[in-house]
Amino acid sequence: MTPSLNRLGRTARRIGEPPSGEAVAVWALDTTSDVVAGHPVTGARWMLGAAERERAERLARQRDRHRYVASHVGLRVLLGGYLGTAPEDVVLVRETCPCCGGPHGRPAVAGGALHFSLSHSGDLAYLAFCGVPVGVDVEEVPSAASVADILPSLHPAETAELAGMPEAERRAAAGRVWCRKEACLKASGTGLALGLVEPYVGSASAPATVPGWDLTDLPAPRGYTAALAVRVRTPFAQS
Repeated sequence: MTPSLNRLGRTARRIGEPPSGEAVAVWALDTTSDVVAGHPVTGARWMLGAAERERAERLARQRDRHRYVASHVGLRVLLGGYLGTAPEDVVLVRETCPCCGGPHGRPAVAGGALHFSLSHSGDLAYLAFCGVPVGVDVEEVPSAASVADILPSLHPAETAELAGMPEAERRAAAGRVWCRKEACLKASGTGLALGLVEPYVGSASAPATVPGWDLTDLPAPRGYTAALAVRVRTPFAQS
């Protein structure tokens, strides 16, 4: 089931109760906005943590810095609303990397009270919140050159599927594949460390089944694709 898409706009709104179990809340945000949920983006860096401010400063273009700050103000507003704390008091940490054991795994709230995932591309940010590990990804539909670059890195079946498509269909289909993979890899915490071959997610209009994950495509504006992965409990085998 595809979750409804909430929109975080210029004005503040009631966020509601935090999702629990495998229930998930997904929000969309226009990162070009000058005000996010009542907070002016310009001058809002005081709300961010040291690592977020450092990341923003490293971005060379002012437009990219604005998008980054807007998306992280939105993240903190939503986390603060769910956790009952001020946005600036939310403490963000990194989980242990499942690949190497280093301190650069999934972003998380200190104490692990709520799982979240943030993705931004172009003028959009998507944010997902869940009681279990979750990954969300939104991307602008890739160019033909970008599709050609990523084709060899995908699962062989996905490469064959995309290569056999008419050019007019290939870019959107490649965007679906990329978003689905990113959502799964962000949710698992591995990121791109192990490459893009696994998991197989397929290029069809509906995602392939990925064991251990509920993978679904999300609504997205024209020119974008988006996907969501939520960890599901594996039932015990009957003896």
